[in-house]
Amino acid sequence: MNLKLLIASTNLHKVREFRALLKPISGLDIYSLLDFPSFDPEAEIGNSFEEIVSLKALNAAKHCGFLTLADDSGLVIPALGGEPGIYSARYAGPDSTDQENRQSLLKNMAHLKDEARNGYFICAVALATPEKVLKVVTGKCEGKILEAPLGGNGFGYDPLFLKHDYGKTFAQMDEALKNRISHRHKAFEKIIPFIQQQVDAHAAYH
Repeated sequence: MNLKLLIASTNLHKVREFRALLKPISGLDIYSLLDFPSFDPEAEIGNSFEEIVSLKALNAAKHCGFLTLADDSGLVIPALGGEPGIYSARYAGPDSTDQENRQSLLKNMAHLKDEARNGYFICAVALATPEKVLKVVTGKCEGKILEAPLGGNGFGYDPLFLKHDYGKTFAQMDEALKNRISHRHKAFEKIIPFIQQQVDAHAAYH
């Protein structure tokens, strides 16, 4: 009997990416919040990515009743005092689109040149049972923000994010390459051993 794992997201892009990242682990039945349409996630609360994902994972785990994985990621520009940060998904306003967020960022960075345009994506991932948060990890990916978007893949700020040493934006990369070097991948590399522990414990018990 496989261990059930919930991905606390309704974002199809993200669910697909997570499934690919979780492939190394056998013995999992993976669900997403699309399988739980009655669940109404609470507003994201917290002053850091780690706080936000901890609550997100715990709330979803309590609702579905089994092991849950939640992530929160965003773009951090040190020269903008850390913006957009935890507000990355709603940088231009509460219901802003990816394009509106990108336009807001470009406008706010118009005065920045060279190294001042450096930034990084950060991803925090939390693993929780209905009783408690088991583990929180983070991964980072450094790059530079372009002055105009390039590429048609990816989502969010991907078309503006030129990855150091690759000469391509995330939106110009194919999904396999992006998944291999992204902030999410780095965070997942850290969380996978803890998920494996849960799978092993479940297999031993059953």
